[in-house]
Amino acid sequence: MKKLSQILVLIFSSLMIFCFSACASENSTDNTAQSTQQSSSAPSTTEKSGSKILVAYFSCTGNTENAAKQIAAATGGDLYAIQPAQPYTADDLNYNDDTTRATTEQHDPNIRPALSGTVDNFEQYNVIFVGYPIWWDQAPRVINTFMESYNFSGKTVIPFCTSGGSNITNSVNQLKSTYSDINWLDGKRLGGGVSADEVASWIDSLNIK
Repeated sequence: MKKLSQILVLIFSSLMIFCFSACASENSTDNTAQSTQQSSSAPSTTEKSGSKILVAYFSCTGNTENAAKQIAAATGGDLYAIQPAQPYTADDLNYNDDTTRATTEQHDPNIRPALSGTVDNFEQYNVIFVGYPIWWDQAPRVINTFMESYNFSGKTVIPFCTSGGSNITNSVNQLKSTYSDINWLDGKRLGGGVSADEVASWIDSLNIK
């Protein structure tokens, strides 16, 4: 009788061990499957290939800023406001006075107004939009300061401007002549109220992505 009891205990113990092993194996399989499912459904952190874009602009009245924001939205680029260390006042921009600050600067091609702030990690960008209003058929001198503050080697630069009547041609020709070692693409004049569709159409034509 005692021997029979020992045999029964042994059989019961073996069954318990088998059950525990089976459960452990099943849980391990479920956890592995769950881990695999979570891994496959997790969003990828790999960045899309393409250009790293900066949209740098100088704006006094807000028109160029609006155009720059439209370009940044269309390209996914980073916005950067080119700001003079001494902001321009309304009196500085009086086109009817030959003694105003802006008039004096535009009449002297060697003037380089100081800037406030710098672009972080400028070297990471390979496509750079540079925007400005047209002053006396030229880019404001602060644009020259900006162009001479960074190394544009190996980068593509795309100018854009806003203007009440002047086109961009003369200002771009002057920039290309002054900075002839830069890879320039054709620029475009954009109205202050330019539409998103117009900007998107222009961006597509550049084939920069």
